[in-house]
Amino acid sequence: MSLEVALYRPEIPPNTGNIARLCVNAGVPLSIVGEPSFDLSEKAVRRAGLDYWKDLEFHQFPTYETFLETKTKEGKRIFLVSKFGKKLYWDVSFQAQDVFLFGRETSGLPEEIHKGHPSDQIISIPMAEASRSINLSNAVAIILYEAVRQEKTRTNP
Repeated sequence: MSLEVALYRPEIPPNTGNIARLCVNAGVPLSIVGEPSFDLSEKAVRRAGLDYWKDLEFHQFPTYETFLETKTKEGKRIFLVSKFGKKLYWDVSFQAQDVFLFGRETSGLPEEIHKGHPSDQIISIPMAEASRSINLSNAVAIILYEAVRQEKTRTNP
């Protein structure tokens, strides 16, 4: 399985730590696109108690354009996860090579990323109308484990 989680300029270290732990446990890589709002040096990660970080397959891309070019060349589909997606995540048949890109905790993904992406690959998690958002690490868990479930169902019917 080569699913992948990607975070666009994450802002909250504990969310990224929780997501890294999810990725290690699911056996998928984590990418950070752009600069995070916190230090990711080995010393900082160790100080934060992320003892599993050494087990994480981690990639960092300086820009969204670099990320997009790399993943496109690898033949991967990139799904934007956004509250503005018209397609619900459970209506998508995920593939083993899919990448899920999540936006910043406070502002999501920039409009220019949305505009340049196929609308059928912008997915959402249903929420109550009055809700603003779901915690980022919870959103990653929902999407990632649905994709893992689908892959396991295909390979072990």
